[in-house]
Amino acid sequence: MKISKQNTVTSIAALFHVCGLIGILFTPYKDWFIQNTPFNLCLMAALLIWNQPQKNVGFVLFAALAFITGMAAETIGVNTGKLFGEYKYGTVLGVKFNGVPWLIGINWFIIVFCSGSVMVQMQQWFSKKFEKEGSVLSPFIAGISLVIDGALLATFFDWVMEPVAIKLGFWQWQSSDIPFYNYLCWFIISGMLLVVYRWCSFSKPNYFAVHLVIIQLLFFLALRTYL
Repeated sequence: MKISKQNTVTSIAALFHVCGLIGILFTPYKDWFIQNTPFNLCLMAALLIWNQPQKNVGFVLFAALAFITGMAAETIGVNTGKLFGEYKYGTVLGVKFNGVPWLIGINWFIIVFCSGSVMVQMQQWFSKKFEKEGSVLSPFIAGISLVIDGALLATFFDWVMEPVAIKLGFWQWQSSDIPFYNYLCWFIISGMLLVVYRWCSFSKPNYFAVHLVIIQLLFFLALRTYL
């Protein structure tokens, strides 16, 4: 039986997240698994790029812009508190630039790209349904949905991840409560990046991106529940 690239990368992603979940929740090596978060995040980014069917100039430009925008926004946030709120990064995510780990830029790319890919593939599914009924999905509605619904998905992902990230020492908020302003900034910035995602010319469907969103959401939901 031939094993596809998509099945391979999905299996690797699932294996690493399941091992991490077990290691953090059920073994005495919790700290070791947490400290290896940078390796896991870099591996997921590499698998995402490897599975991207069209790695052209448009894709590279979007990836670079998502990375730079994420780093710039977080640098402003950490050093001024004018974006997201008052927070500081810990040491778990590795080397920093102006108080922001380089991995955060990669994380912004992963979350926004995956959110966009999920929306594109959902729209393809709806388009086929509409075609069977003799109708057509409006391009205008599709574009608005990609940006707004994709930004909502990215913000929801951050909402699921936030309490876990705090417990694992990724970052800490100055106050005990995570400010709503953080989620508002996530929605606006990810929405802006998704506008660029929509207009960049590259193959949008990346099926591993959908699987990665599901795997990571289940990972953080489990940790949010049991950690």
